[in-house]
Amino acid sequence: MSHPELADDDARRIGLAEAWIAQDPDPETRDELAAIIEGVRTGDPSAAADLADRFDARLAFGTAGLRGAIAAGPNRMNRVLVSQAAAGLAAYVLEHAEPGETPSIVIGYDGRKNSDVFARDSAEVIAGAGVRAILLPRLLPTPVLAFAVRHLGTSAGIMVTASHNPPNDNGYKVYLGGEHHGSQIVSPADAEIAAHILRVADSSAVPDLPRGTFETAPESVVDAYVEQTAAVAAAPASPDAQPVVVYTAMHGVGWETMAKVLDRAGFRTPALVDAQISPDAAFPTVSFPNPEEPGAMDLSFARAAESGADLVIANDPDADRLAIAIPDASADAGWRRLSGNEVGLLLGWQVAEQAAAAAAGDGGPEGSLACSIVSSPGLEAVARAYGLEFEATLTGFKWISRAPGLRFGFEEALGYLVNPETVRDKDGISAGVAFLSLAARLHAEGRTVADHLDAFVERFGCFASGQVSIRVTDLARIGAVMSALRANPPSHVGDVRVDRIEDLADGFGALPPSDVLRIVLADGSRVMVRPSGTEPKLKVYIDAVSEQGTVAERRAAANASVAAIEAAMRELVA
Repeated sequence: MSHPELADDDARRIGLAEAWIAQDPDPETRDELAAIIEGVRTGDPSAAADLADRFDARLAFGTAGLRGAIAAGPNRMNRVLVSQAAAGLAAYVLEHAEPGETPSIVIGYDGRKNSDVFARDSAEVIAGAGVRAILLPRLLPTPVLAFAVRHLGTSAGIMVTASHNPPNDNGYKVYLGGEHHGSQIVSPADAEIAAHILRVADSSAVPDLPRGTFETAPESVVDAYVEQTAAVAAAPASPDAQPVVVYTAMHGVGWETMAKVLDRAGFRTPALVDAQISPDAAFPTVSFPNPEEPGAMDLSFARAAESGADLVIANDPDADRLAIAIPDASADAGWRRLSGNEVGLLLGWQVAEQAAAAAAGDGGPEGSLACSIVSSPGLEAVARAYGLEFEATLTGFKWISRAPGLRFGFEEALGYLVNPETVRDKDGISAGVAFLSLAARLHAEGRTVADHLDAFVERFGCFASGQVSIRVTDLARIGAVMSALRANPPSHVGDVRVDRIEDLADGFGALPPSDVLRIVLADGSRVMVRPSGTEPKLKVYIDAVSEQGTVAERRAAANASVAAIEAAMRELVA
C-alpha cells in the first residue's frame, strides 16, 4: 500500500522513533511506538501529533526527579529513559566521589506499574558503571528508601514512584547522602545530573550500557526503620484508652510497614479498608489515588461508620503523605478530612510542647519549626510562643528538610516530617504514628481532635486556608497567567487593597529564585500563586487569620475572608 509523502518533520521524528525502538528492551513500548509510526506513514494527523509530543521534548530531570506517563519516547517514563537516568546518576556520584572511594546508591520501588522493572534496570546499570548498587528487598514505602540512604551511608538513593499521580504514571526521586543527609536533590545537583543523563542519551544506546550485579539490602534495614519510627510515640498502657482507628493504604505499599510500626509502638490494629489495603497498580476503587481528591476517602468513611471509629488515617500510594479525618455531623457521610494545614499545625504544636518539656529548667527549647511558604503561617505563631526558631522555605521537602536545627516541618499538601534524625523527607508513616499518639492522649483525657483544634484557635488564633487549583492541558497557559500577573499586578483582590507583591523569581531574602508571586493584602491576608511542580496545574494558596472574639467568631471571620479572596482569585486567573 502506498503512503502519502511525509513532511520533513514527520520523517525526522520517524527516524528518531525507529532509533528508539532499536534500543528499547520493552516489547510493549516498542509495539506501541511502531503503531504510531505506521499511523504517521498513513497520514493520521493524531498519530503525527502524538509522535511530535513524544519526540520534540524530553521529560525534564529536575529537583523533583522524573515523573510522567508510562509510554514510549523521551518525553515519557520507560525503560530507555530510566536506564539513561541511572547511568547519568552513576556518572554524577563517581564524579563527586573521594579518591579511592567506591560510591554507592540504594534503590527502592513501590507497587506501581513497572516500578520493580525500572528499579532493577537502574540497579544493573548503576552496578555496570562501577558504583555499588543496593536494591531494597521488596516493594516498600518511599520513607523507607529515604531512611536507607542515611542508614546505609550511601552516596545517593533512588525511589521509583509517582506518589499520588494517576495510575499510568511513574517517576524517579533522587536523594543524596553525605553532607546532604539523605535529602532530595536541589540545585545545582539536579542540573549536573541532568547534564550527565543527556550525555549518556546522546552517546550511548541502552543495550550498550554495561550492566553489573547488584546487592539486595538485608531485611534489617526495614527493621531499623520500624524500630526508629515506632519510637516517635508510645501507645497508652491500656488498650481501652486508645481511640478506634480506620486505616487505608489507598492501594499502595503503606500497610505492611505501618502495621509493623503500630505493633512495635503498642497500638491496636486499626480497622482496615480491605478493598484498598493491598498494592494494586490499577487503583480500582479511586479515579485519582490522592487522599486530597474528592471521593478518594469515601470507602474509609464508610468503614469508619461501620466500626464506630474515632479517627481515619490514610496514606497515599507510596506512604510519604498522610491524611486524617475526624467525625463531623455537618459533613457528608459524617466525616471530614482535615486539611494539611490543620494536621501540620497540630503536629507542630505537639513537637513544640515536647521540646519545651524536654528543656524545662534548661534555658528553653532550641531548634526550629519549618514549613513551605505556601503553608499556614500559623506554624510561625506556634514557634514564637515556644521560643523556637521558624523557617519558611520554598515548596518541597528538599528545602524543608534542610532548615537549620529542624525539629518539625510540614507542607500543606499532606506532607509532614516529624523525625528529622531518622528521615529527611516527608513520611506518612511516622506522621501517622505521631498523630495517633496525640489522638490517644486526647482520648484518654476525654477530649477529641475537634476539641484540640478549638484549643489551637483559642490560643493562637484561627488560621484559615483555601486553595484554587486550575488544571490545564496546555502548559503555556500557566506561563501566560504568571506573566500577566507580573505585567499588570492587581491593586485589589476583591474589595481588599493589595499592600505589596513579592516576586520570588529572582529570589527573596534567603529564599532561592522560584516562580512564585506572594500577594500581601492590607487586612493581613496572603495569596501565593505558583505553577505546580509535579502536575499540570496553576495553584493559588490563600491564608487569612482572625485573633479576636470567640472560637466560633474567629473561625467565621477567617473563613469569610478566605472565601471572598478565593472567589476574586478565580476571576483573576481564569
